[in-house]
Amino acid sequence: MIDEKDREILSIIQGKARISNAEVARQVGLAPSAVFERIKKLESRGIVKGYEARLDPREMDLGLLAFVFVRAAEGPLGSVELGMKLAEIPEVQEVHNVAGEDCYLLKIRARDTEALWRLIKERLGAIKSIHSTRTTIVFQTIKETSRLPLGGRPAAGQPVIEIKAADF
Repeated sequence: MIDEKDREILSIIQGKARISNAEVARQVGLAPSAVFERIKKLESRGIVKGYEARLDPREMDLGLLAFVFVRAAEGPLGSVELGMKLAEIPEVQEVHNVAGEDCYLLKIRARDTEALWRLIKERLGAIKSIHSTRTTIVFQTIKETSRLPLGGRPAAGQPVIEIKAADF
């Protein structure tokens, strides 16, 4: 189990992974050494999986975002092997085994529609166990995050957004 202080620490480091232990300690009211020990324990328990930089896909010439539903020849659940093959494709950012008629939902980043078409035709098309695909291209992303909703107060530097019905 994690306690409320751990939740506060996790909320803060989710928002800004490069924040110093001293600053986290200041925000949660603990000594920096105590925060360091708590973070190390959260890492060793696998609660904190890692730290990474978030890059702007447009600046990396990967401005097209698409979701691709994959239906497998094996049936509604697909196979573990197919999921692993899909995960090996660099442009595939996420692979989800889903309920329903389709087996997998992929999140794919590509340069443009032509690059996406080639990826689907050449790389997905080369996987014999794929029966069919359906693609949805994203026009605009309103929210995209990997942060988990931990409750409590927003971490320092996170905006609190209030939306009113009149805004729509």
